Amino acid sequence: MKDISEIRQLPVPERLELVAEIWDSIFEESAGLPISDDTFAELDRRLEEHRRNPETSRPWAEVRREVFGDE
Repeated sequence: MKDISEIRQLPVPERLELVAEIWDSIFEESAGLPISDDTFAELDRRLEEHRRNPETSRPWAEVRREVFGDE
């Protein structure tokens, strides 16, 4: 495992990819984690906004390509 000083020396795209991999691994294991009422309300608000205005959303694959330069 790299320590934080080694991670900080990585180029930003590589650090972003590392963050995405860490987040994905947390998500995969987080099914039983509680969600606060505030977080649940915010998720509901965002989902309702998306349903009202779906054209303002962008697919994750598109955002990922933009952020990480994936093909």
